[in-house]
Amino acid sequence: MNNLISLYINKLSLNDVFNFASKNNITLNNEEAIFILDFIKKNWQEVLANPDSLKIDQYKSRFSEENFNKIKKLIIFYRNKYAKYLI
Repeated sequence: MNNLISLYINKLSLNDVFNFASKNNITLNNEEAIFILDFIKKNWQEVLANPDSLKIDQYKSRFSEENFNKIKKLIIFYRNKYAKYLI
């Protein structure tokens, strides 16, 4: 399974980040989108292995207040939705 995820992450683009954010009513600026893409590419394995390792509050300064609140809610939503697959 990690091989499939790895292939997907390697193909992930800035455009994908913008599109996902837009579909979730989040309007990112370039710096926010680049941070998200870099974070995903560098940390996906750790977060997948231990979802609690993602301490979103420490990245609050990387986002506008509105975007941070929306992103935090989105992370909580997906963490709850897929929790049974992450154990």
